[in-house]
Amino acid sequence: MERFLFYFLALMVLVGTSVLPAFSQETLKTNKGQELPTPKGIANMLFYVQRDPNPNTIVYELNLDSKGGLIEAEPVKIYWIRYADGGNKQDLNFIQRKFAYGLNVRKISAEKYELKFVSYGKRTFTLQKGPDGRFHVYAPVNKKQAVLDRVFVRIEGGSFWVPNVVYAEFKGRETATGKEIVERFKP
Repeated sequence: MERFLFYFLALMVLVGTSVLPAFSQETLKTNKGQELPTPKGIANMLFYVQRDPNPNTIVYELNLDSKGGLIEAEPVKIYWIRYADGGNKQDLNFIQRKFAYGLNVRKISAEKYELKFVSYGKRTFTLQKGPDGRFHVYAPVNKKQAVLDRVFVRIEGGSFWVPNVVYAEFKGRETATGKEIVERFKP
């Protein structure tokens, strides 16, 4: 069932594909030579998800109230940046939230939460305050603890219902050294 949900996640990335305009920010190349922009200027961004062939990006942002306090009932706000449509923000729809890009969240303590993607529950992440006093999402990357920055899903062909997911890639910063660390795996 988890494999089906992961493929469903990959299916959702295929919806709404379009040609990517030029961007003046750091980018990542897709398997078709497109460039995926890196989201900038989001003060409380925890991490983001990208996939090819679509440039639109899903942002996972710390969900704060008007006084800057964490909204414990929903600590992570998730939305699209629709780069293919001029960079507008857009909420996830019901199917995207419940079957693809949403998170299952479980409160562990006052400032610590367990996170799992609804579409791929084999990896567990932790939202908690770091040594800098700010919230971060921590994840094992190449068997080392890291602050998660980006998730990328490589898709090559397949069908509408069962896309061929070549790999998923986690990128972050190792907590012990601060060095960038990347792990690719076949889900």
